[in-house]
Amino acid sequence: MEAEAEAEAELAWSRETIPRVMKIVCARLPQRDLVSLLLVSPWLHRSLVSYPSLWLVLDLREMTNAGNRLLDALSLARYGQVKRINLEFAQDIDDKHLETLKNKYSESLKSLESLNLNGCQKISDKGIAAVTSCCPNLKVLSIYWNVRVTDIGIKHLVENCRHLVDLNLSGCKNITDESLELVADSYKELQSLNITRCVKLTDIGLQQILFKCSSLQNLNIYALSSLTDNTYKNISSLSYLKYLDLCGAQNLSDDALSCIAKCRNLAALNLTWCVRITDKGVMAVAKGCLSLEFLSLFGIVGVTDKCLEALSTTCSSTLTTLDVNGCVGIKRRSREDLLKLFPHLKCFKVHS
Repeated sequence: MEAEAEAEAELAWSRETIPRVMKIVCARLPQRDLVSLLLVSPWLHRSLVSYPSLWLVLDLREMTNAGNRLLDALSLARYGQVKRINLEFAQDIDDKHLETLKNKYSESLKSLESLNLNGCQKISDKGIAAVTSCCPNLKVLSIYWNVRVTDIGIKHLVENCRHLVDLNLSGCKNITDESLELVADSYKELQSLNITRCVKLTDIGLQQILFKCSSLQNLNIYALSSLTDNTYKNISSLSYLKYLDLCGAQNLSDDALSCIAKCRNLAALNLTWCVRITDKGVMAVAKGCLSLEFLSLFGIVGVTDKCLEALSTTCSSTLTTLDVNGCVGIKRRSREDLLKLFPHLKCFKVHS
């Protein structure tokens, strides 16, 4: 009797307790490790596959033969409710793979919310059209460093995906103001936009975003030298803005920066190489942005110790990152000097 009771207890342990423990542990594992566990034993394979919540992410980042891997994965029932696909810098994926996905496995993408195609340079407007047609619930799209996508691809995006809140077009050098106008008209609830180095963009396109996308919290307009002061001034209309990257904004003046300082929720501001800025502009930021945690003044020769004193008066308890390297007008910029003004600083160098 005792032996039978022990056997039953062991059986209950293996059937109930172990699977529960495995589910808890596996939920914290990287997806690639999770896939490796499938090969350990048939029992473990069956157990893991039976938990749909473990298969909501498909990570093919930096993998070779990624196009075929993607199709093979989506042919499996366990990925039928996938919510996030990461193909960042994946190799061997092109338009044909995405068109095949549309024709054979579109149902698997109905729940997709996030798609990362960063660095997938063989994908063009055709691929964007194919994949977005399968993703009606897409919220996040990133296509960094894609020079083949044009306004045509963005047109397909806004037609197919109506719920986007986060869009990264950084390095997409062939999109124009037409794309920004489409985005502004289609995504009034947009929260994050990155248009770094989109060199064909002008004031016209960005003005549309600033006027129509009032929910923006993150705006990255790094290295867009064609933008003018009038557009920078209108950034002040973004009352929810928390992160703003203006690196290389060579036309940004103190007056425009004073307008931007009206964004009271701003927590991170990158002014690297904004060469026209002086103490006046930074002091306006000190007065207006009382929640500032990150500030880069790297390479600005027109600022002095005076602006740091103003910042220390209002932001000494919040600022944790401050880069004043290359600011030759600031004399007290050693680590010790800065810590006296900003005791919570942890990072003193943003750019190397």
